[in-house]
Amino acid sequence: MALPAQTFTTLHSFDGADGEYPIGALVQGVDGSLYGTTSYAGTKCNYPCGGTVFKIALGGTLTTLYDFCAKSECLDGDGPNALLLASDGSLYGTTFYGGANGLSTGPYSGYGTVFKITPAGKLTTLYSFCSQSGCADGRDPEGLVQAANGDLYGTTGFGGICPSTAGCGTVFKLTPGGTLTTLYNFCSQVASNGICTDGEYPNPGLVLTGNGDLYGTTGFGGANIGPEGVGGGTVFKIAASGAFTSLHSFCAQEPDGLCADGSYPRAGLVRAIDGDFYGTTWGFPSNSGTVFRITPGGTFTTLYTFCSESGCADGDHPLAGVY
Repeated sequence: MALPAQTFTTLHSFDGADGEYPIGALVQGVDGSLYGTTSYAGTKCNYPCGGTVFKIALGGTLTTLYDFCAKSECLDGDGPNALLLASDGSLYGTTFYGGANGLSTGPYSGYGTVFKITPAGKLTTLYSFCSQSGCADGRDPEGLVQAANGDLYGTTGFGGICPSTAGCGTVFKLTPGGTLTTLYNFCSQVASNGICTDGEYPNPGLVLTGNGDLYGTTGFGGANIGPEGVGGGTVFKIAASGAFTSLHSFCAQEPDGLCADGSYPRAGLVRAIDGDFYGTTWGFPSNSGTVFRITPGGTFTTLYTFCSESGCADGDHPLAGVY
């Protein structure tokens, strides 16, 4: 069946002064405009630092709401990620770098922040990571979800308490007032072979369910060793009570070393109307990646394996999740 003709329209081309390398999906505000971030540049700092929050009207008029690194040593954050539209109409997000704690000055200094910004462009830094000794509170945050009471939940890719010097990542809760609680430190469970059986290096993209449970993925770790000698990644659940459950460890199905159930997820999950969770695995180098489904109780099904067509006409190694 032929598809109808598609009309493509470029709404805006970034030029550096208004940011460059937009990252993450756009969110639509209560005013109908679209809001997003660029990961670098702006008027305060050129590549490879800075970044912006912008608003773009559906007709294509772009307004820069905030330029990061407006404060000395990027104390206001550096390298913003995707935004979350909150119930109060404000936007929340994280920066991968910058903040009040971290390295020496220059690009990639600081260990990241959580911020709030109004549609008018007023930015408030709610938290600077690595506020605790050894970055026990985590570092390099990505992605947020919000509960009905206004609390924010997210992951840090590194930091926390684990055998690795850089840390293995955390799941955290942050109140609207800026009080942070670490809900879980990955690599808290280590096998005799050194594998973090509970997972390590969580991906952005937590799913918060109505009963307060959190679901997500880790890019590495788990109970099964993948073809690169490290765990193939996991799907996990953190109950509202704080109890941690590993629902699936990838590379559980490994005929001929192919990890038929997938390996190394690079994105979080999405919950469908059927109540199940869906996601992707990158797969490299053991296979070409998969799309999977997992129930809240942990029943796992591989729905599709990429590179099933000649010449990998169907694609391979998906990096993003499903939506």
